[in-house]
Amino acid sequence: MLRARLLVLLAVVGCLVAGAPGTSAAAGPWGRPLPGSPTVTRAFEPPPTPYADGHRGVDLAGAAGTPVLAAGAGVVAFAGLVAGRPVVSVVHPGGLRTTYEPVQPTVAAGQAVARGTPLGLLVPGHAGCPAEACLHWGLRRGEVYLDPLSLLRPPRVRLLPWP
Repeated sequence: MLRARLLVLLAVVGCLVAGAPGTSAAAGPWGRPLPGSPTVTRAFEPPPTPYADGHRGVDLAGAAGTPVLAAGAGVVAFAGLVAGRPVVSVVHPGGLRTTYEPVQPTVAAGQAVARGTPLGLLVPGHAGCPAEACLHWGLRRGEVYLDPLSLLRPPRVRLLPWP
């Protein structure tokens, strides 16, 4: 009986690690919004209350004209100017929403996008950016801001004791 449980447990863990047939577990449903491995120039700093100071996303170093990519599959909710800054926002399954700025959009609201679809081009003008240009990448579920880098980390699997 113990051996059968162990075999089932190993099969489940194997499936979690391997992913679906023909896919790479490392690829996952989410990807970086800039090609390569961009440097984080400012980390996520959640505000203590909804309207308090904080940094509601991460800033990634890039170069002007670099394609900005959809981090995951979804539908473009907004592509335009907010307070004079070009912004693209994508709604994803599960109530998640990612935002990208400053990005000169090449997509339109209502357009379906897959992970890695170009959303637009990175433009300079991000205040406090130590590089040629920086992408501010945000994530929220409902009204709660989350660290977008958490999308790129593998999920923690916790196994509970067998009853």
